[in-house]
Amino acid sequence: MAAVFTLARFSEAFLILRAEEVGLAVTLVPLVFVGMNAVYALSAWPAGVLSDGMSRPGLLMAGLVVLIAADLVLALAPGLAGLVVGVALWGLHMGLTQGLLAALVAEAVPAELRGTAFGMFNLITGGALLLASLVAGGLWHAFGSQATFMAGSAFALLAALGLIPLRQRMAQDASGNRRKPPLTNEE
Repeated sequence: MAAVFTLARFSEAFLILRAEEVGLAVTLVPLVFVGMNAVYALSAWPAGVLSDGMSRPGLLMAGLVVLIAADLVLALAPGLAGLVVGVALWGLHMGLTQGLLAALVAEAVPAELRGTAFGMFNLITGGALLLASLVAGGLWHAFGSQATFMAGSAFALLAALGLIPLRQRMAQDASGNRRKPPLTNEE
């Protein structure tokens, strides 16, 4: 599922291309990354707090909904205002999901295999990001930016649909408790 999720979130370089397309001056293009990362940074901590108190698949679903909204705004909203809203939503999506994905990986494996699990997670999602960026570039070249961001929203919708069985499995868990990390010597 993380690979499908990553297919929906192609390289942020396409945000730069979209900024150039809507007419943002080349000297201001770095502000796209600054804005996206500012929203990402400001939303990551509150999202982490939320993930400790609610369903993690539910929060991941919210992140996917925000990604769908970002892609749709970037595809359909004209001009600089659409770019600003789309970039902000993209940053919010990152804040809602990136730490959460790492937490899900850490919870899914025993402590002695976490290094391997994170390595595999990054290998798989890195490959998916490369593939997603190749597809996005091909779509951009053949059909334009709108097709690229619409395809991103479609992949995000597929990832959201893939979360439904995971949410149901977790709801059916008789204990209702999340796996707790092992105690350390300091505790």
